[in-house]
Amino acid sequence: MPILAKEPDRFPDALLSSDQAKKSSWWLLYTKSRQEKQLMRQLRQLQIPHYGPQIEQRRRSPSGRIRTSYVPLFNNYVFLCGGDDERYQSVCTGCVQKATEITDVEPLLYDLTQISDLVDIGVPLSVEGRLQPGQPVRVKNGSFAGFEGVVIRRDQETRLLVSVRFMDQGVSVKLDDCQLEPLGSAPEPQGSDV
Repeated sequence: MPILAKEPDRFPDALLSSDQAKKSSWWLLYTKSRQEKQLMRQLRQLQIPHYGPQIEQRRRSPSGRIRTSYVPLFNNYVFLCGGDDERYQSVCTGCVQKATEITDVEPLLYDLTQISDLVDIGVPLSVEGRLQPGQPVRVKNGSFAGFEGVVIRRDQETRLLVSVRFMDQGVSVKLDDCQLEPLGSAPEPQGSDV
C-alpha cells in the first residue's frame, strides 16, 4: 500500500486565528476507528471549517527503509467549527459516531492554537491520555517560550503537558526544570494526613 503525502489538517488554513472561529460554535467529533482523515477530506469538499492535528511518524520497514506517514495526533477526534447544519453534514458522512458541542470557545481556541504551534515546530510530541494534577507553568526561554501547561513527571524526566481541556487529553514535550516558571501553586496531594 503506498504511503500518501501529507494532507491539510485544517480548513481554511487560517481557521484558528479567524473571526469565524471566535464567533461560531465548535463541536468535538468522535470518529469511527481510523476515519479521521477520511472525515477531514469530506469536510474539505463540503467546505466546512475543521481542525484535526496530525504529526509525522517515522518507522523502519522490514526491508530497512524509513517510511514517513502522517497520523492524527488525537485518535478518533476532529474539531468542527460551525452550527447545527455543519454538524449534521459531518454526521451524514458516515465517519462520525458522536458530536459534542463545546460551549466555551475561547479556551478551546487557545488550547488548539498552542497544539498547532507545537506541531508546526516539529518536535516529538507524546499524547497524554490522562491529565495528571500538577503545577501550572509557563516556559521562560527556548523555542517553547510563552507556552503554558502543567508539569508532569514521568520516569525521571520533566514534561510540559499542553492539554485540550474539553477532551481530557493533551500532548507533552520534554523540558528542563530551569526553563519553567510557576504560574500558581501545585494542588495538594489527595489522601494526605496533615
